[in-house]
Amino acid sequence: MINQLIAYMQYPFVRYALIVGILIALCSSLLGVTLVLKRFSFIGDGLSHVAFGAMAVAAVAGITNDMLIIMPVTIISAILLLRTGSNARIKGDAAVAMISVGALAIGYLLMNVFSTSSNVSGDVCTTLFGSTSILTLSELEVWVCIILSVIVVFAFIFFYNKIFSVTFDENFARATGTKVSVYNLIIAVIIAVIIVLAMNLVGSLLISALVIFPALSAMRVFKSFKSVTICSACLSVICAALGIIISIITPKGTPVGSTIVAVDIVVFFVFWLIGFIREKVR
Repeated sequence: MINQLIAYMQYPFVRYALIVGILIALCSSLLGVTLVLKRFSFIGDGLSHVAFGAMAVAAVAGITNDMLIIMPVTIISAILLLRTGSNARIKGDAAVAMISVGALAIGYLLMNVFSTSSNVSGDVCTTLFGSTSILTLSELEVWVCIILSVIVVFAFIFFYNKIFSVTFDENFARATGTKVSVYNLIIAVIIAVIIVLAMNLVGSLLISALVIFPALSAMRVFKSFKSVTICSACLSVICAALGIIISIITPKGTPVGSTIVAVDIVVFFVFWLIGFIREKVR
């Protein structure tokens, strides 16, 4: 198996897939802790459905570079979702559900009514659950992912203290002079970029797993925000790399996105067991 993996690593598309997968997993995990603590765990799910709807519109309109529609629409939706606080008439979880279901339904409707493909069901399934597109990345797409990932990581590190304060207590942060709305906007933009990048890796329906599972796994063992974030990032990177490798080296091949999520689930149960044992020992 090791020899087989070494042989596969000679191909550029395998190296590209590993680079992009690891970067996307890293970026997803950084804000996963923040979203879980802010009770916005399903925002990734909602935004991924919005991205699916935007992708359907781009396909119907015949736009080859669908990123021109998907990215701005997803960013605007992320801003709207994160601004639905406790004073909003529609609470955050309800807003996520409305936008998620609405975008998914409209996207599927458009793809059926204005179909330009002979296999609409296959196209929809591929978009929702991921495809082999992660294994057919061009060098340009890899560089775009690297640049956007570097920006996301730099923004998180640079605004780490502010993100920490906004995550735990917005009212206290506002009282100390922190511009909460500005940092919520930064969080929203970062999340939207991550969602758009992750669609090629795991598909629209599985994006939430990249955000939620590493954070929840780390929370079972660690307690401080910094340690949970670091552990979450390490776990996410390891799970993504393992998932891609397993998908490639298995004889019949497995879906990349589903395999990564399956590895995340196994790791979560391992960390849950570790946390359970530690609590019993105490």
